[in-house]
Amino acid sequence: MTVRFDRLRRIQRMDPVKDAHEIYRLSTAFEFPWDYTRALELALYRTYAVPSIGRLLARTGELIGRAQKRYDDTALLLDTVVEHGFAAPEGRTAIRRINQMHRSYDISDDDMRYVLSTFVVVPRRWIDTYGWRRLSRHEIVAATEYYRTLGRHLGIPGVPATYEEFEALLDAYERAHFDWDEQARRVSDATLDLMASWYPRPLAPLLRTATLALLDEPLLRAFHYEPPGPVSSALVRRAVRARGRLVRLLPPRRAPHFARQNREIKSYPGGYRPADLGTRPVPGMGGCPVRHLDASAGDVPE
Repeated sequence: MTVRFDRLRRIQRMDPVKDAHEIYRLSTAFEFPWDYTRALELALYRTYAVPSIGRLLARTGELIGRAQKRYDDTALLLDTVVEHGFAAPEGRTAIRRINQMHRSYDISDDDMRYVLSTFVVVPRRWIDTYGWRRLSRHEIVAATEYYRTLGRHLGIPGVPATYEEFEALLDAYERAHFDWDEQARRVSDATLDLMASWYPRPLAPLLRTATLALLDEPLLRAFHYEPPGPVSSALVRRAVRARGRLVRLLPPRRAPHFARQNREIKSYPGGYRPADLGTRPVPGMGGCPVRHLDASAGDVPE
């Protein structure tokens, strides 16, 4: 019988670099599946406040016109690698699709490094604040190494070497680049509307307020959102912390939980193939507003 801290003890007996993928899979699929889902949603959402990223996402129209599918494809592609690994056929296919999509647009290396840093830093900060326990040093190092490996597969140059370097990069990039942009605000509004759509309609205003209460001041300022009142913010944050304390009292998860099992994933009731996920911009059809490269002309990094 597995008891609450058995899996953590198992993680601490592993090598956080050599066993990085397995440790990260144990953390995301067994220890903190709900928290990692929320934290990675927030990680991607933060990137919209960088105008070069927010404007590009608005110009593609995906997160405004087809927000649910864009959310589903992103979550499923990233989680396919977590579930199956970098070397498995499913993982290689997911990475190939991500590379094909990225190569269709002009995205700077700086923006790519920043997005990668959000995947490393935001979950650690979220879980340390709201999780049923804090992440261990083994888990932090393993997550860092996992995303360093992902960054190499995505061909991102200059990937930071340590968690602390990722954290410094994220904080410096946000200080330098977070700013108001009307198109980025449209992407943010569409994302908040998507999240509210997962619940009964009468709850939508309450859910929007609750989401805004979980955002930090630089994000609220960049999007020109009115901050919720201090009472609302305190109540929401206490409620999320209380959830973590409750989870600590529950029996540990015995089966893994992956993104494809999340109730928020709605686009593929009949199943999906990683090769079919994601966008395929078509020049002249309104799907690709910027430079389009033919991914078939050469191999993409894997």
